[in-house]
Amino acid sequence: MVEIRDELVWFITGCSSGFGHELVLAALARGDCVIATARDPAKLSSLPPSPKLHLMQVDVTEGFPSLQRKLTAAAERFGRLDVVVNNAGMGVRGFFEERGSDATREQFAVNVFGLLDVTNAALPHLRARRSGTIVYLGSRSSWRETPSAGNYCASKAAVRVLAESMNAEIAQFGIRSLILEPGAFKTGVIPGKIPDLPRGPAGPIADYDPLADAVQEAANRINFKGDPRKAMELLVDVVKGEGKAKGKKFPLHLPLGVLGEEGVKDKLKIMQDVLEEWGPIIRDLDFDAKD
Repeated sequence: MVEIRDELVWFITGCSSGFGHELVLAALARGDCVIATARDPAKLSSLPPSPKLHLMQVDVTEGFPSLQRKLTAAAERFGRLDVVVNNAGMGVRGFFEERGSDATREQFAVNVFGLLDVTNAALPHLRARRSGTIVYLGSRSSWRETPSAGNYCASKAAVRVLAESMNAEIAQFGIRSLILEPGAFKTGVIPGKIPDLPRGPAGPIADYDPLADAVQEAANRINFKGDPRKAMELLVDVVKGEGKAKGKKFPLHLPLGVLGEEGVKDKLKIMQDVLEEWGPIIRDLDFDAKD
């Protein structure tokens, strides 16, 4: 075990690139200790060597018993865990009818069930100390319908509701929850050119061809201008209550980037319009009062 004093100890999944990679660098730069994980540890070789950095092989889909052992080993490395960041994720593209439910199961296995297993494996260590922060990587995609990205959108919506509900259960133990919902950041996970939309597995359904073309054209126009380094610097500020977050209330939800903010605003406007038009009708559905 490496002795630490006032530093935070971060456990971060999915550190081979993108947000995870940048978060490791940001936390180390603040003097904190980091357990950086990836399915393939060789992809962590670009991280700078440091006595405060420990690399670990973790596949969030490897099952709860294995993850439980690894989270225990992670806690023993620096003596505790302070921040657990559920960053690992992936996206399954395609139309629901063409891809079938197997694609949805593949999507949820990583983004939802893997995230839940990591969180549950970490909770005993946080509960024991009656403190800690759990960070969940959602997406602005969960706030808007996106043809061909429905599995990803649904998984991230599930992450948000899961995190909200779990927060209602674990806040009593002094554990904080933070749901990040970024939009269009240039993380390197998505290449410069969006790959062609997968069709199948049984083959394309001709009725979807026009929509497939439109979806591909729209994807190619997305401007991934969000800076993941700035986003992760802000995340560290929020967790530590310093920098840009100093003096601000710790949030349960935090959209990131212009598109992240717009996605939430647009959904709120849609729901507000429904309530304004249908409010008197939907409220008038209780049993009639007895005479």
